[in-house]
Amino acid sequence: MNALPKPRRARFFPTFLAACLGTLSTGLALSAGDASAQGADAAAFVPRPAVRSAFAERSMILDATRAGTRLIAVGERGVVLLSDDEGAHWRQAGKVPVDATLTAVSFTDARQGWAVGHLGVILHSTDGGETWSVQRIDPVEDRPLFAVAFTDARNGVAVGLWSLMLRTRDGGHTWEEAELPPPPGDTRADANLMSAFGDTQGHLYIAGERGLVLRSLDGGESWSYHPTGYRGTFWSGTALADGTLIVGGLRGSVYRSTDGGEHWQRVDTGSQSSVTDLVAFDGRVHAVGLDGVSLDSRDGGASFAVARRADRLSLTAAVVTAGGVLHFSRAGLVR
Repeated sequence: MNALPKPRRARFFPTFLAACLGTLSTGLALSAGDASAQGADAAAFVPRPAVRSAFAERSMILDATRAGTRLIAVGERGVVLLSDDEGAHWRQAGKVPVDATLTAVSFTDARQGWAVGHLGVILHSTDGGETWSVQRIDPVEDRPLFAVAFTDARNGVAVGLWSLMLRTRDGGHTWEEAELPPPPGDTRADANLMSAFGDTQGHLYIAGERGLVLRSLDGGESWSYHPTGYRGTFWSGTALADGTLIVGGLRGSVYRSTDGGEHWQRVDTGSQSSVTDLVAFDGRVHAVGLDGVSLDSRDGGASFAVARRADRLSLTAAVVTAGGVLHFSRAGLVR
């Protein structure tokens, strides 16, 4: 999801994540004196649409979600996959205006949804993912967005590289950059923000580097930090219906909070494989990760059972279906 990451952080990203980060545009290397040239480059930039391919199901998928009865998955080169039969069959979306890697997707109902990714792109769909339009793109700076979450069809946030946070109050017609306060003990906010999710109360949460978890009680207007005691990177998070919060990331690390993020407890997963995605349903928590690992909890995330694929295929995303949990990977859909 990026390139030219700060050298002190590059070691934290595994192979699959490095592959999806790509390289930042040369605009990052331009000096302040080249501002006019940057503006001209941005004005002249015309994104290429995603290519339709018979092999789209084999593309690396980085996130998946539900839009009513439809399943939607996004990934490299602007691939958007749709399924209307709980994942039995998939087809490529009809119109995706960019071929940039898409890292995350979120729908508020069966029709309204957003996808984010490289080039700082934010795409919007009003027809359940069939077609998409560009709401935002920044080809000059190219700070990738890693996650997007909406509390309703008008209010949402998108987060990404070096504490980039964008906020909308009008369904994405306009996006404004929000400046986060520095975390405790730091002079500025510059950590990569990897995951954004909400709970049933309309509260928003962000998980990221250095074990950071942030919480907003006002739809993303203001944020507070909630220490977890962990110093590694969280890549994913989810909230259960009862308000329990689960975040996971490097080296099989999973942390759990039952009081809205005020206090956190580390959960022994029995795995050292990094967690790449978490989903919650019916009181269960399911996680997927590198090395073909999946974790399943039937007690609200207090404990997990571990399974590993024989081929050790790194898993990148999961989505809940009527028949269970469907997995995605670096090699696309996992049958």
